[in-house]
Amino acid sequence: MATIYDFDKVIDRRGTNCLKYDSLKEFYGREDLIPLWVADMDFETPDFIIEALKARLEHPVLGYTPAYDSYWQSIVDWLQNRHSWSVKREWLRYIPGVVKGIGMAISCFTKPGDKVIIQPPVYHPFRLVPEHNGREVVCNPLRVLPDGGYEMDFEHLESIIDDGCRMLILSNPHNPAGLVWDKATLQRLAEVAVRHNLIVISDEIHCDLPLYGNVHTPFATVSEAAASCSITFGAPTKTFNVAGVVSSYAVVVNDELRDKFYTWLAANEMDMPTVFAMVATEAAFNRGDEWRRELIGYIEGNIDFVADFMAKYIPAIKVLKPQASYLVWIDCSALGLTHDELIDLVVNKARLAMNDGEMFGVGGEAHLRMNVGMPRKVLGEALERLREAVATL
Repeated sequence: MATIYDFDKVIDRRGTNCLKYDSLKEFYGREDLIPLWVADMDFETPDFIIEALKARLEHPVLGYTPAYDSYWQSIVDWLQNRHSWSVKREWLRYIPGVVKGIGMAISCFTKPGDKVIIQPPVYHPFRLVPEHNGREVVCNPLRVLPDGGYEMDFEHLESIIDDGCRMLILSNPHNPAGLVWDKATLQRLAEVAVRHNLIVISDEIHCDLPLYGNVHTPFATVSEAAASCSITFGAPTKTFNVAGVVSSYAVVVNDELRDKFYTWLAANEMDMPTVFAMVATEAAFNRGDEWRRELIGYIEGNIDFVADFMAKYIPAIKVLKPQASYLVWIDCSALGLTHDELIDLVVNKARLAMNDGEMFGVGGEAHLRMNVGMPRKVLGEALERLREAVATL
């Protein structure tokens, strides 16, 4: 099938104050690495978003800009058309980033010393944000399946909940494993949460990139229980490669939770979007579905490329194909290396920057998270470097 967009184009991002490239020395100690770490992509931001931003800049005044109707409607329409979720306008608020939203919810609904449950291995800010806000993090590790995938361990979850537990942070789809949680799992989680009076914060930032025919299920849609206990965070930033614009949204169905949280946001003026956030979001959600579909096809091709390469040339490294997102979770335990030896192999011998699996908590040992959101030519070079490094063992 003919494509419109060119995801093979190599873009030089160095020297643009880009975290992914220009901070390599700070985080990895050297600059000659192919970056496969930070979760943004090396593809051009879609032309229709750039054009919309340029059009707004044709006006010479960038003054205060209230959130306008067409901005909200673009989110409502996107959630309905992509995820069959009928969201009312009043359920929505802008937030300045999903991680910031998690911190805001923690500040609003919990107090120092309260317990927050996470399900490792999981996106590391789920642990860091509560800890740095003086909350106690309680781990409910995912259960490893024979194929290398994961499932929730509900028996363990029930055993760790006590009167101090106030909140559970859900990664949906899961980061770093790329899991698309099924409806039955989410329903069971909602039942546990309601029974124990837990608020579920559902991070759904990767929801618009389901792969291989998988379908994302918004947590709040699976049951009345889920709708009653949850706050959902989403954004166009991962899907459309506009992380630097910083535009996210919250959806809260329950009247009581919504009133408390949105009153807190308004009191602290945290719910005021920048003009560029609104312009980028509206352009992405109104004009971006064809680009998104082509992107998904390209990412699937990259993931297949990685899986086939590993199976052929580095069979000791096991690839868990994600069901959503451009992040690939790889198991390096069969290499038989210590943690420091694995990092040395990747960084100093292969000259690659990948996320150390241990940062994602229990179950992340001997794993790496690989970002494949890049032109396949560059990805191929990265894999060749890894093959050559492993061959020296």
